[in-house]
Amino acid sequence: MFQLRAAVFAALFLLFGVPSAMAQDVLLKSHDGEVEISGTLLGFDGEFYRVETVYGELTVDGSGVLCEGPGCPSLLNFVADVSISGSATMADILLPALLEAFARNEGYVVQREPESLQRFTYVLSGKDGQVLARFHFHASNADEGFADLLADEADIVMSLREIRPKESELGYEAGLGDMSDANRSRVLALDGMVPIVSAGHPVSAISLQQLAEVFAGKIQNWQALGGVDAPITLHMMDTQSGFAQAVEDQLMKRANLTTVETVLRHGRNDALVAAVERDPFAIGIASYADTGNAKHLTLAGSCGFSLAASRRTIKTEDYPLNAPMFLYFPARRLPKIARDFLAYTRSASAQIVIRRAGFVDQTAEEIAINLQGDRFANAISSAGEEVPLETLQSLTTTLSGMKRLSTSFRFQTGSSRLDAQSRSNVQQLARAFEGGIYDARTLYFVGFSDGDGPAETNHKIALRRAEAVKSAVLAAAETANPERIDIQVHAFGEAMPMACDDTAWGRQVNRRVEIWVR
Repeated sequence: MFQLRAAVFAALFLLFGVPSAMAQDVLLKSHDGEVEISGTLLGFDGEFYRVETVYGELTVDGSGVLCEGPGCPSLLNFVADVSISGSATMADILLPALLEAFARNEGYVVQREPESLQRFTYVLSGKDGQVLARFHFHASNADEGFADLLADEADIVMSLREIRPKESELGYEAGLGDMSDANRSRVLALDGMVPIVSAGHPVSAISLQQLAEVFAGKIQNWQALGGVDAPITLHMMDTQSGFAQAVEDQLMKRANLTTVETVLRHGRNDALVAAVERDPFAIGIASYADTGNAKHLTLAGSCGFSLAASRRTIKTEDYPLNAPMFLYFPARRLPKIARDFLAYTRSASAQIVIRRAGFVDQTAEEIAINLQGDRFANAISSAGEEVPLETLQSLTTTLSGMKRLSTSFRFQTGSSRLDAQSRSNVQQLARAFEGGIYDARTLYFVGFSDGDGPAETNHKIALRRAEAVKSAVLAAAETANPERIDIQVHAFGEAMPMACDDTAWGRQVNRRVEIWVR
């Protein structure tokens, strides 16, 4: 009875549910018959019941009760039903590839059952043919994914953007927990937003400001960008797409511009790419994972720096138009097989699957200092009164013989809060600490700033940010022993810019904390 009471009062809002249309009345009794709970069964994950009662929503450990009533599930032949809704980009390739790899890794038999253009189900069975789980997919967009979650029609949301404040507020009111909390989301992989034109197009580079003005309709002719005298045709994903909304957040809003209504919208990235490939006067913003035979435009700056999309620049966030691929889940318990799948997505094997699917994985890579000549050349070319030779010499001496990790940390615009990818990187680096990957090694948290303001002030700000990131990682690495690692904090302010400081995009790229190891 004590076990039952503890389960009832200690475990609220934990469990994923069956669709409400299937909910039925049940009676849960303790084995000694002294405690009874009646209500509507909202869900069962093979271990716990979730029941709507006169006292509210309760979660009860199935091992402590007997279930009576027409809604009682089978304890022996339980089949986990998990609904995943949202980004078609993630649903088309990435999640199925990971799910199939997970099934092979666990020795399950996996079968895909198509239902419609947007809906399909993956059935996982044991070698004896017994069905263990059904993963139901709704490939749509971020807006529909969060709507399905709020309607209790999805357990996991796929999104190429962060949850909106209103969506988070509605989720909290619906008992889903604080969906903006770091524990309610995970960055599964990384993508980039890449400006593309047709192969052989004469224009090879464009600034972020120019790109925003093009899609705002302020630049309408290629001649203004060094091309031929021809009107520019614009292509973008549908407005409900998380990818298009990420473009609005990271490109258009920062330029205080609005996308022009004449832009041609597409429901799928491959359709957008195909349209741009066919039109010599078109420009589009596409997923880095799939740009077909289109030509990438390099993001150039007025100071001479340029940034091209690549697996490494997206992973380090040196490329400014990143699109983290999120999984969101409410504060309720998923079935064990679903929890095992989510754990698998963080494994080394899963990172290989992510790379093969064309997306950018989150495996920390060590980049040798001799492969970063451009960065040091930029530091030298931008040096002046604010960055004297002594600072550059100190930077070179400190980092000599070390390697830069691809794990970087950047901050939200106008905020001291880490951005979404960096918050995920905190957890990633913390797990590496806990796993002993950097034991007996030297690791530096190195802070950098933009060049806006006095150099001395920028150095202090960069140092404080490096200290803050170090503290966040150590706090997250609860089981690690930091004494096994030589951890140091350094800062060099504005000494190694990655982009031009004359734009908000460039300044944000330059404000960062890097990790260097030896």
